[in-house]
Amino acid sequence: MKLALIGYGKMGRMIEQIALSRGHEIVSIIDVDNPQDFESEAFRSAEVAIEFTNPTAAYGNYLRAWAQGVKVVSGSTGWLDDHEGDVRRACLEEGKTLFWASNFSLGVAIFSAVNKFLARIMNSYPDYDVSMTETHHVHKLDAPSGTAITLAEQIVARLDRKTAWTKGEVHEADGSIGGTKENAPSALRIDAVRRDEVPGIHTVVYDSPADSITLTHDAHSRSGFALGAVLAAEFTATRSGLLSTDDLFNF
Repeated sequence: MKLALIGYGKMGRMIEQIALSRGHEIVSIIDVDNPQDFESEAFRSAEVAIEFTNPTAAYGNYLRAWAQGVKVVSGSTGWLDDHEGDVRRACLEEGKTLFWASNFSLGVAIFSAVNKFLARIMNSYPDYDVSMTETHHVHKLDAPSGTAITLAEQIVARLDRKTAWTKGEVHEADGSIGGTKENAPSALRIDAVRRDEVPGIHTVVYDSPADSITLTHDAHSRSGFALGAVLAAEFTATRSGLLSTDDLFNF
């Protein structure tokens, strides 16, 4: 399969290595210094573009890729508030294709399935309050993480006593703390920690006066995310519309 890469940081380079090891060809690499290559013949030859950039660039990258007839797999987060409606319309009404996930890891997909199952069980036990903490490397721009938001939304959809998630404390790498642990009883609080080069830790805690139940996914490296992105590209090459890990991993 012919692939293009949009974003050539640590994730982009790891995706390149895994894609090549699986027999794919990288026909175009676009980063901040060569956006004009979106209009190149090399980019147009790609069957799928894998995009890992940042919240401010992602949506524009989708538009540029779609304009060249290229499907997109993206792991960029932080753009949903401003552009979710536009993306849904493009994919569901205008024939564009985007496979988007806040996290491509197989482990996170399994964690997500367990998270949904546990929330359904805990709906019957109101003595347990639920909160979340996510920990990531110091370079991550958005807080809470897209994965944490996805997990929180899964819980809110299944737990009657929670109606929304809310941003809690943010512990920065310099030791400063923003935000608050105060939240309405109906809100699921997500705290965030920025530390060192942590690939990603997500923890869901159900706490009661009697005991607590803790569910954690701890990524050892970015390799699981990169492999998942390549698997998503392989899946997307023969499909269209708005796709997600629910389509890729059938749990």
